[in-house]
Amino acid sequence: MRGMGNMQGMMQKMQKMQKQLVKEQEELNKTEFVGQSQSDLVQVTMNGKHEVVKVALKQEAVDPEDLGMLEDLIQMAVNDAVEKVQKANEQRMGKYTKGLNIPGF
Repeated sequence: MRGMGNMQGMMQKMQKMQKQLVKEQEELNKTEFVGQSQSDLVQVTMNGKHEVVKVALKQEAVDPEDLGMLEDLIQMAVNDAVEKVQKANEQRMGKYTKGLNIPGF
């Protein structure tokens, strides 16, 4: 019967860790990350679910003669925001998945 107590204790720890993991993920999903282009002409705000919630353009970023530049600036800002979300995800969730080699984490 001694092994059953250890198993029950381990299951309780796993359930507690799962609740903490869910709470961390919910907090991360609510967090907003601002990605910026070169010279801060374009800002993209993204939440932890990788959803774009806001795009801000400075007047000097808009040149009707050079839409390619604006497209590049938007791309830079989106990629910067995605990178920030991924880093935060690794920092917050990594403590739970460290060494587990779980796909998607």
